[in-house]
Amino acid sequence: MVEKKCAVIGLGLFGMAVAQTLAEANCEVLVVDNEEEKLQEVVDFATYAICADVTEPKAWKAIDLENIDVVIIAISENMEASIIAAMNVLEQNVPYVIAKAISKIHGRVLEKLGVNEVIYPEMEMGKRVARNLTNTGVAEVFEISDTFSMIDVEIPKAWGGKTLQELKIRDKYHVNVVAVCETDKVDVGYNPMQGLPEKCKLILVGNNTDLEKVISLPK
Repeated sequence: MVEKKCAVIGLGLFGMAVAQTLAEANCEVLVVDNEEEKLQEVVDFATYAICADVTEPKAWKAIDLENIDVVIIAISENMEASIIAAMNVLEQNVPYVIAKAISKIHGRVLEKLGVNEVIYPEMEMGKRVARNLTNTGVAEVFEISDTFSMIDVEIPKAWGGKTLQELKIRDKYHVNVVAVCETDKVDVGYNPMQGLPEKCKLILVGNNTDLEKVISLPK
């Protein structure tokens, strides 16, 4: 049984992780991004995929949100695109709209437009990671459900210098990378072609059983 019908606009690390996790929770997922390569990565789990530049008015003729329960606007680096997407989503009377913001000013604009919930992933994750670090190098950030959680974990030594694309963490361990953490910096837009720092943490989301397999890897 389908839980909800959701749409994710923007497929950076954050948007990709949200879309995958929703699909794993038995939701129908519509994804929208302007890069065909990113859309190819979601064909195995997305219900629908649309390649569109959300800053173009004509693009919204192809994005039908009439039966969507929740929209997550995962664009933030391009504030203009984020705001334009929010305006067009709200015009379609979606019941609940969540938008990612990169700054307080960005967030205030989204709130003024009528977005139901504004999230600040880098700030929120940074605070949670700092509060919950343990001596084992693993901190449970929060539980999504009885079976799904979000954690931060030190990368195994063998992963240092390798790219996320090379590691294929999703394919091998069935968990999603939400962000890369180095010291006090939490990067939710980490370049998958860039090598990981030798000492860093990954914020992961997924099934608890799969997360335990990553945690158990030698550090």
